Amino acid sequence: MQLERVTTFILDKLRHELTASFSYHNVDHTQDVMHAVKEIGSQEHITENELQLLSTAALFHDTGFLISAKNHELHSCHMARKYLPHYSYSEQDISQISDLIRATKVPQQPKNHLEEIICDADLDYLGRTDFFEISEKLYREMLALGTVSSHQEYMQLQLEFLSNHRYFSNTAKALRNKLKEENLTKLKTNSES
Repeated sequence: MQLERVTTFILDKLRHELTASFSYHNVDHTQDVMHAVKEIGSQEHITENELQLLSTAALFHDTGFLISAKNHELHSCHMARKYLPHYSYSEQDISQISDLIRATKVPQQPKNHLEEIICDADLDYLGRTDFFEISEKLYREMLALGTVSSHQEYMQLQLEFLSNHRYFSNTAKALRNKLKEENLTKLKTNSES
């Protein structure tokens, strides 16, 4: 698996081919998820091979936005199948990476430990201090794509999403739950004022 080479290729593709309306699902988010996968994965004591698979899945998980926002996970799997054979990934590797990508679909329903890790990494920001800054990027994207029509509508969606979200891995729970609850409390206060 030539992770470094494929990472350079995909990040460059995201930088140059995604439209500006993707203010959230962009190269910054992809790099953020890759970083979170490494952080959570190392604390969850996964193998080096599992970390490579997870990192590759994190790299590809939103590449489908290059094709369409609708069913982007499916498109992301197609992108992985198209490009990964050129970077020494086996059919078995690609199949597992595709499963990891599909696991990020909301509402998340991971079936194994690696899927739990990538789900937690994808939504790592919910329990971080930069939550509101990143949330604003998501709002701008959803507004541009016509997914929401007002900030009030977006805030309601965020409240519901944060209220129903849960982390799966012990590491993410330990690292992010407390701040996620604080972010939810702030969100409730802001929406009431």
